[in-house]
Amino acid sequence: MAIRQTPGDIPQLDLLGDAQAGPAEIHRLFLALIPGDSVRARLAAVADTLRFQCPELRARWVNPVRYHATLHFLGDHPMLRPDIVAAAKTAADSIRIAPFEWLLDHAAGFHGRQPPCVLRCSVVPEPLQQLWQELRRALLLAGQGRQLERTFTPHVTLAYSHGVLLQPTAIEPVPWRVDEVALIHGVVGQPQQQVLGRWPLRD
Repeated sequence: MAIRQTPGDIPQLDLLGDAQAGPAEIHRLFLALIPGDSVRARLAAVADTLRFQCPELRARWVNPVRYHATLHFLGDHPMLRPDIVAAAKTAADSIRIAPFEWLLDHAAGFHGRQPPCVLRCSVVPEPLQQLWQELRRALLLAGQGRQLERTFTPHVTLAYSHGVLLQPTAIEPVPWRVDEVALIHGVVGQPQQQVLGRWPLRD
């Protein structure tokens, strides 16, 4: 006996005639600061303390290998964009700022569907603000202004809360000597991230 197929039983075809695969990949690009091993370990220790002290967060904690501080988000794309990679590399090549100290001294939450739990600084170092501004200017000149933020709130995300919003909380300060900028590529939903370039800070 023949079995009738309803429209829901028939696999959708893509433009090449093949059965439709899973969701398309989303490629994410951003310029960021990446902590060295000693700073990463101290950030992880702060995360452990917050996990113990704030169980009401019911948080999803970030793997320490992914800790970073975003300088400029360069968008989500259906494929890796060589033009944006080239523009970001040109912008990073143009920077002339000496290494500087950044002191993370409190944890807080950002509003959102899953509020991020982040580490912040009471005082933003002038060189950090300058680094952000000069990269932004270079990216704008390279025609990559669509994704750029107009303001900068430097932070490191440790977790995403499924409970309450984390209120400002003092931590054991974490000093971070910032000495390079990195261009990072990741695919949303995949744990690995690829560093496409590193630029040491220098006068």
